[in-house]
Amino acid sequence: MQLQDLYDKALNFAFLSIEEGMYLFENAPLTELMLVADELRKKQVPHGKVTWQIDRNVNTTNVCIANCKFCNFYRIPGHPEAYITDMPTYRKKIQETIKYGGDQLLLQGGHHPELGLDFYTNTFRLIKQEFPTIKLHALGPPEVAHICKLEKMSHHDVLKALKEAGMDSLPGAGAEILIDRVRRLISKGKCGSDEWLAIMHEAHKLNITTSATMMFGHVETIQERFEHLVKIRDVQALKPEGAKGFLAFIPWTFQDVDTLLTRIRGVHNLTTPEEYIRMIAISRIMLPNIKNIQASWLTVGKQTAQICLHSGANDFGSIMIEENVVSAAGAPHRFTYKTIQDAIREAGFEPQLRNQQYEWREIPVAIEEQVVNY
Repeated sequence: MQLQDLYDKALNFAFLSIEEGMYLFENAPLTELMLVADELRKKQVPHGKVTWQIDRNVNTTNVCIANCKFCNFYRIPGHPEAYITDMPTYRKKIQETIKYGGDQLLLQGGHHPELGLDFYTNTFRLIKQEFPTIKLHALGPPEVAHICKLEKMSHHDVLKALKEAGMDSLPGAGAEILIDRVRRLISKGKCGSDEWLAIMHEAHKLNITTSATMMFGHVETIQERFEHLVKIRDVQALKPEGAKGFLAFIPWTFQDVDTLLTRIRGVHNLTTPEEYIRMIAISRIMLPNIKNIQASWLTVGKQTAQICLHSGANDFGSIMIEENVVSAAGAPHRFTYKTIQDAIREAGFEPQLRNQQYEWREIPVAIEEQVVNY
């Protein structure tokens, strides 16, 4: 293989094979890889702005029986710290979200053994009745799979019911690495890779917009990262005409503070800033059918994320008014609506507020800046 041939193939939006992608990852000079990915970004997102969002990660419950080895957030059933979020709490958090300029809840929780479809549809309806303009970017394929298992229902029927109850889009949560060898080691209690992908394909057939993620830097091999990317790309290629499918891809690094994966298996996140930037560039190159690539400032910090904007990424994600899961494993970084825009400008780009559909929003006139104290 010749690097220039692979660059040319990528710049023509061709699907690179796993072997070709790995060759680029392992042999291409970082500056050249960044340049190719940046050119692809300019072609796919010609407005040249860097988009960002204001939403809040609210957890429906912290009770979970999936027992993921990288999660410090969950509590087992019956634990004294276990909770299920009630409507007064949602009300308070949504009112605060609106005050800070937000238009959406990223609504996720654990695999609660007693919370079936009615719990989620009732919750969505109650929220939408009181706050009809708030969007619900809700659950994720593992939670949908868990509901299907509890109810003995199909993916189609559960997703259809959730959409009718008010779910606006489906996050790419719980992907980790879509290889079952890896999933058995780090997230055995979650659905397998085939089911994760099948749920996303079913969502696309129902015209539910989704995103895709990858958590890397733990027990996976480089080849498994590329197998993951190709699986995402293949599902996107199957989406119906006119469906948005995966509107964004977000790779982020395993956070290892006090996790079981670190304490028991001795697995540490050894991902360097250069490796993360390389993965962002590779994501843009390997996923020519996914328009938006998001840099995970939450896990890699401002400076590395800024460089990613010159390496194929076009989106800075949300300021996340509240985030409890990844931060529980050590992610320390925070932005407000002002400081995220400052960071984008420092990187040489114009910031543009968006919604989950990547439609542009005006910054609300009455917006209040959040005081970051967590």
